Amino acid sequence: MGATGGFIVEADGGSRGNPGPAGYGAVVKDDAGRVLAEAAESIGTATNNVAEYRGLIAGLRALLALGAEGGQVEVRMDSKLVVEQMAGRWKVKHEGLRPLALEAAGLARRFRVTWTWIPRERNSHADRLANEAMDAAARGETWQASEITSAPDSAPVVEPGAEPPNTDAPTLFDESSAAPAPVGSAPAAADGRSGTSGASGVRTADGDAGTAAGTATSHDRRGHGWMPRATRVATSLLLLRHGQTPLSVEKRFSGLGDPSLTPTGLAQAEAAALRLSRQPYEVEVIVASPLARARQTAEAVAARTGLTVLVDDDLRETDFGDWEGHTFAEIQQRWPRELAAWLADPDTAPPGGESFASTARRVEQARDRIVKAHEGRSVVVVSHVTPIKMLVRFALGAPPEALYRMHLDLACLSAIDYYADGPAVVRALNDTAHLS
Repeated sequence: MGATGGFIVEADGGSRGNPGPAGYGAVVKDDAGRVLAEAAESIGTATNNVAEYRGLIAGLRALLALGAEGGQVEVRMDSKLVVEQMAGRWKVKHEGLRPLALEAAGLARRFRVTWTWIPRERNSHADRLANEAMDAAARGETWQASEITSAPDSAPVVEPGAEPPNTDAPTLFDESSAAPAPVGSAPAAADGRSGTSGASGVRTADGDAGTAAGTATSHDRRGHGWMPRATRVATSLLLLRHGQTPLSVEKRFSGLGDPSLTPTGLAQAEAAALRLSRQPYEVEVIVASPLARARQTAEAVAARTGLTVLVDDDLRETDFGDWEGHTFAEIQQRWPRELAAWLADPDTAPPGGESFASTARRVEQARDRIVKAHEGRSVVVVSHVTPIKMLVRFALGAPPEALYRMHLDLACLSAIDYYADGPAVVRALNDTAHLS
């Protein structure tokens, strides 16, 4: 049984032949043993150990999708090898397992993890899912589980397979991670997946990762990569998330509540401002959310650049209503049905709050106003997790569930170029080089 208020991840994987047709299964439970989510997938031909690591990674991603970052987690597996390697007691000697071990370790660092070996008979749920996946692989099928076994009022549900390979965290609310991860690109995994979860730095549209402080926008704004050259200079939005607040330290939902920056948050804002005041950045406009944490961050940039901060009310964070100031675990205990509905449907609002669909509409309007008013210029937009994720989602043409598949650190920088005669181009996401 997990610790009070904690979670349990059970994972397994295997192959018919080692290597052979392979699959994994994972299940996430609360500390009372209630199932919150399942994940299972056939993965073609692989070894037992590769499948076991893939199951572990899938289980941790599913837990992140529940918003449990920073929580206490007991990981249970019947693979002695994986448990001992993840606990740091055994070295990862096999070259093919090292990328997967790095990815799993990166995900695990987002929690407080206890690693527990259990006999196979105590891992029956994950084992069953893994066997179903192996059966599908043996038939040559690409298969993912979709069954959710929790009662409707037991916990929020995450669809299996919802997390992509390089997801850091599924943070949906404004105050999440308090410190950036080291800058740098992630290693490629043995199965072709990329990314050590938790790695930050610049990841451009063509898949390159950068570490230089100027990488996010040190580009020719007249065109990009495989795209035909645009006939006009791009309008560049440099999307800056605000710095740390007291609520972010405690990982509490922070919407329209108006906390100020902590001393750490002020230092983060100053670091971002210093970066943006230098070449190759040629900031011409600053637009900010009206909320204090964003205004303070924007004022730091203004002080360095000599510009005036413009305020756009539609850049404010989502209104989380009755959930304001609560942790995910507290909301799960008090509003389990409402939370499950909110996670499943962007048109559903928290009690007394605002839906993501509503947030999306106003953020889209703010984007259109800013791009039209400042065409061809470089604009710093200081806002919050949800509005910034919305802008990235729109630029990529991604579905609403993409919100669950991005992670934004405090005071991180993302960048989008808008062309009058071409598509928007995402230049950077979650760049924290200035905080290193």
